[in-house]
Amino acid sequence: MEMTFRWYGPESEKITLEEVRQIPGVKGIVGTLFDIPAGDVWPKERIKKLKDEIEAAGLTLKVIESVNIHDDIKIGLPSRDKYIENYKETIRNLAEFGIEVICYNFMPIFDWVKTDLNYKLPDGSYTLAFEEHGINKSPEEIIKDVEDSSGGYILPGWEPERLAHVKTLFEAYKDVNEDKLRDNLAYFLKAIIPTCEEAGIKMAIHPDDPPYSIFGLPRIVKNREDLDWICNVVDSPSNGITLCTGSISEDPSNNVYAILAEFTKRNRIPFAHVRNIKFIKNRDFYESAHLSFEGSLDMHKIMKALYDNGFDGYIRPDHGRMIWGETGRPGYGLYDRALGISYLNGLWESLEKSNA
Repeated sequence: MEMTFRWYGPESEKITLEEVRQIPGVKGIVGTLFDIPAGDVWPKERIKKLKDEIEAAGLTLKVIESVNIHDDIKIGLPSRDKYIENYKETIRNLAEFGIEVICYNFMPIFDWVKTDLNYKLPDGSYTLAFEEHGINKSPEEIIKDVEDSSGGYILPGWEPERLAHVKTLFEAYKDVNEDKLRDNLAYFLKAIIPTCEEAGIKMAIHPDDPPYSIFGLPRIVKNREDLDWICNVVDSPSNGITLCTGSISEDPSNNVYAILAEFTKRNRIPFAHVRNIKFIKNRDFYESAHLSFEGSLDMHKIMKALYDNGFDGYIRPDHGRMIWGETGRPGYGLYDRALGISYLNGLWESLEKSNA
């Protein structure tokens, strides 16, 4: 297991690599080039610059998160082949600089969704929360919210350049149901996985967040059956999963411990996001501190499922609360993620020593 920390780069946040380097047990950065539009090739010079900067701080760059999939691929338009070829070139470019894992998602239009980015907890900290009321709107209502700026949407997938085309995107996806989206994912994977095998890269798909349909859009990475289908549609170690414990657990019917055990044993989890959530009622929840008693998940049981089944991939604490007066990108503060890392490393050490 190798502990990592997601970092967006000096232009996008105020956390420095020097600060990350001081978190005990952190060896690597999960990096990104967030400004490159979906569908464009990631240039070698940009990848090299990112890698050099990270390595100069004494850290490694082995995992890239958010090489985003162009909508034409998800929709299944004739132009998808051009964007798939671009994606394959990006894979080769990343492999040239030692990247081993690419984390991506296949969610239509919007990335992860929370309804409150500053949900105040009793201890005075702030976190991300999701409450279903107001989410089950029609596409027409969502479009109106966006155009009126009445929804306060500032989450991934709701960036201004995409929101300017939200009506067009909903129209483009109108005939894309789960079956069609699944076909389009299969087409994409069958095209790129041979390139991944040649380059030594593992693709790791992130579960839908939340793992059920919202805004009338299909979701196809939401439970054990979906993950099994994905692994089988192209049966290769290069076709894997980013198992996010928070996302998959947002549907209480998902058994996160059994899912972790099964797909770790099958060697299909090269990357894990490990965080805790606390259910408020039904499927409403907030992202709690990492410790088991702070949330609804047993974090020792989660780490044990990974350890007992031979997990040897990369891990990060995923999101954290805003504590001690810190401000910044919601979910991505320094302090609480550092606390989460220390806790997860402690759990891992106890598992190692109790099994020595």
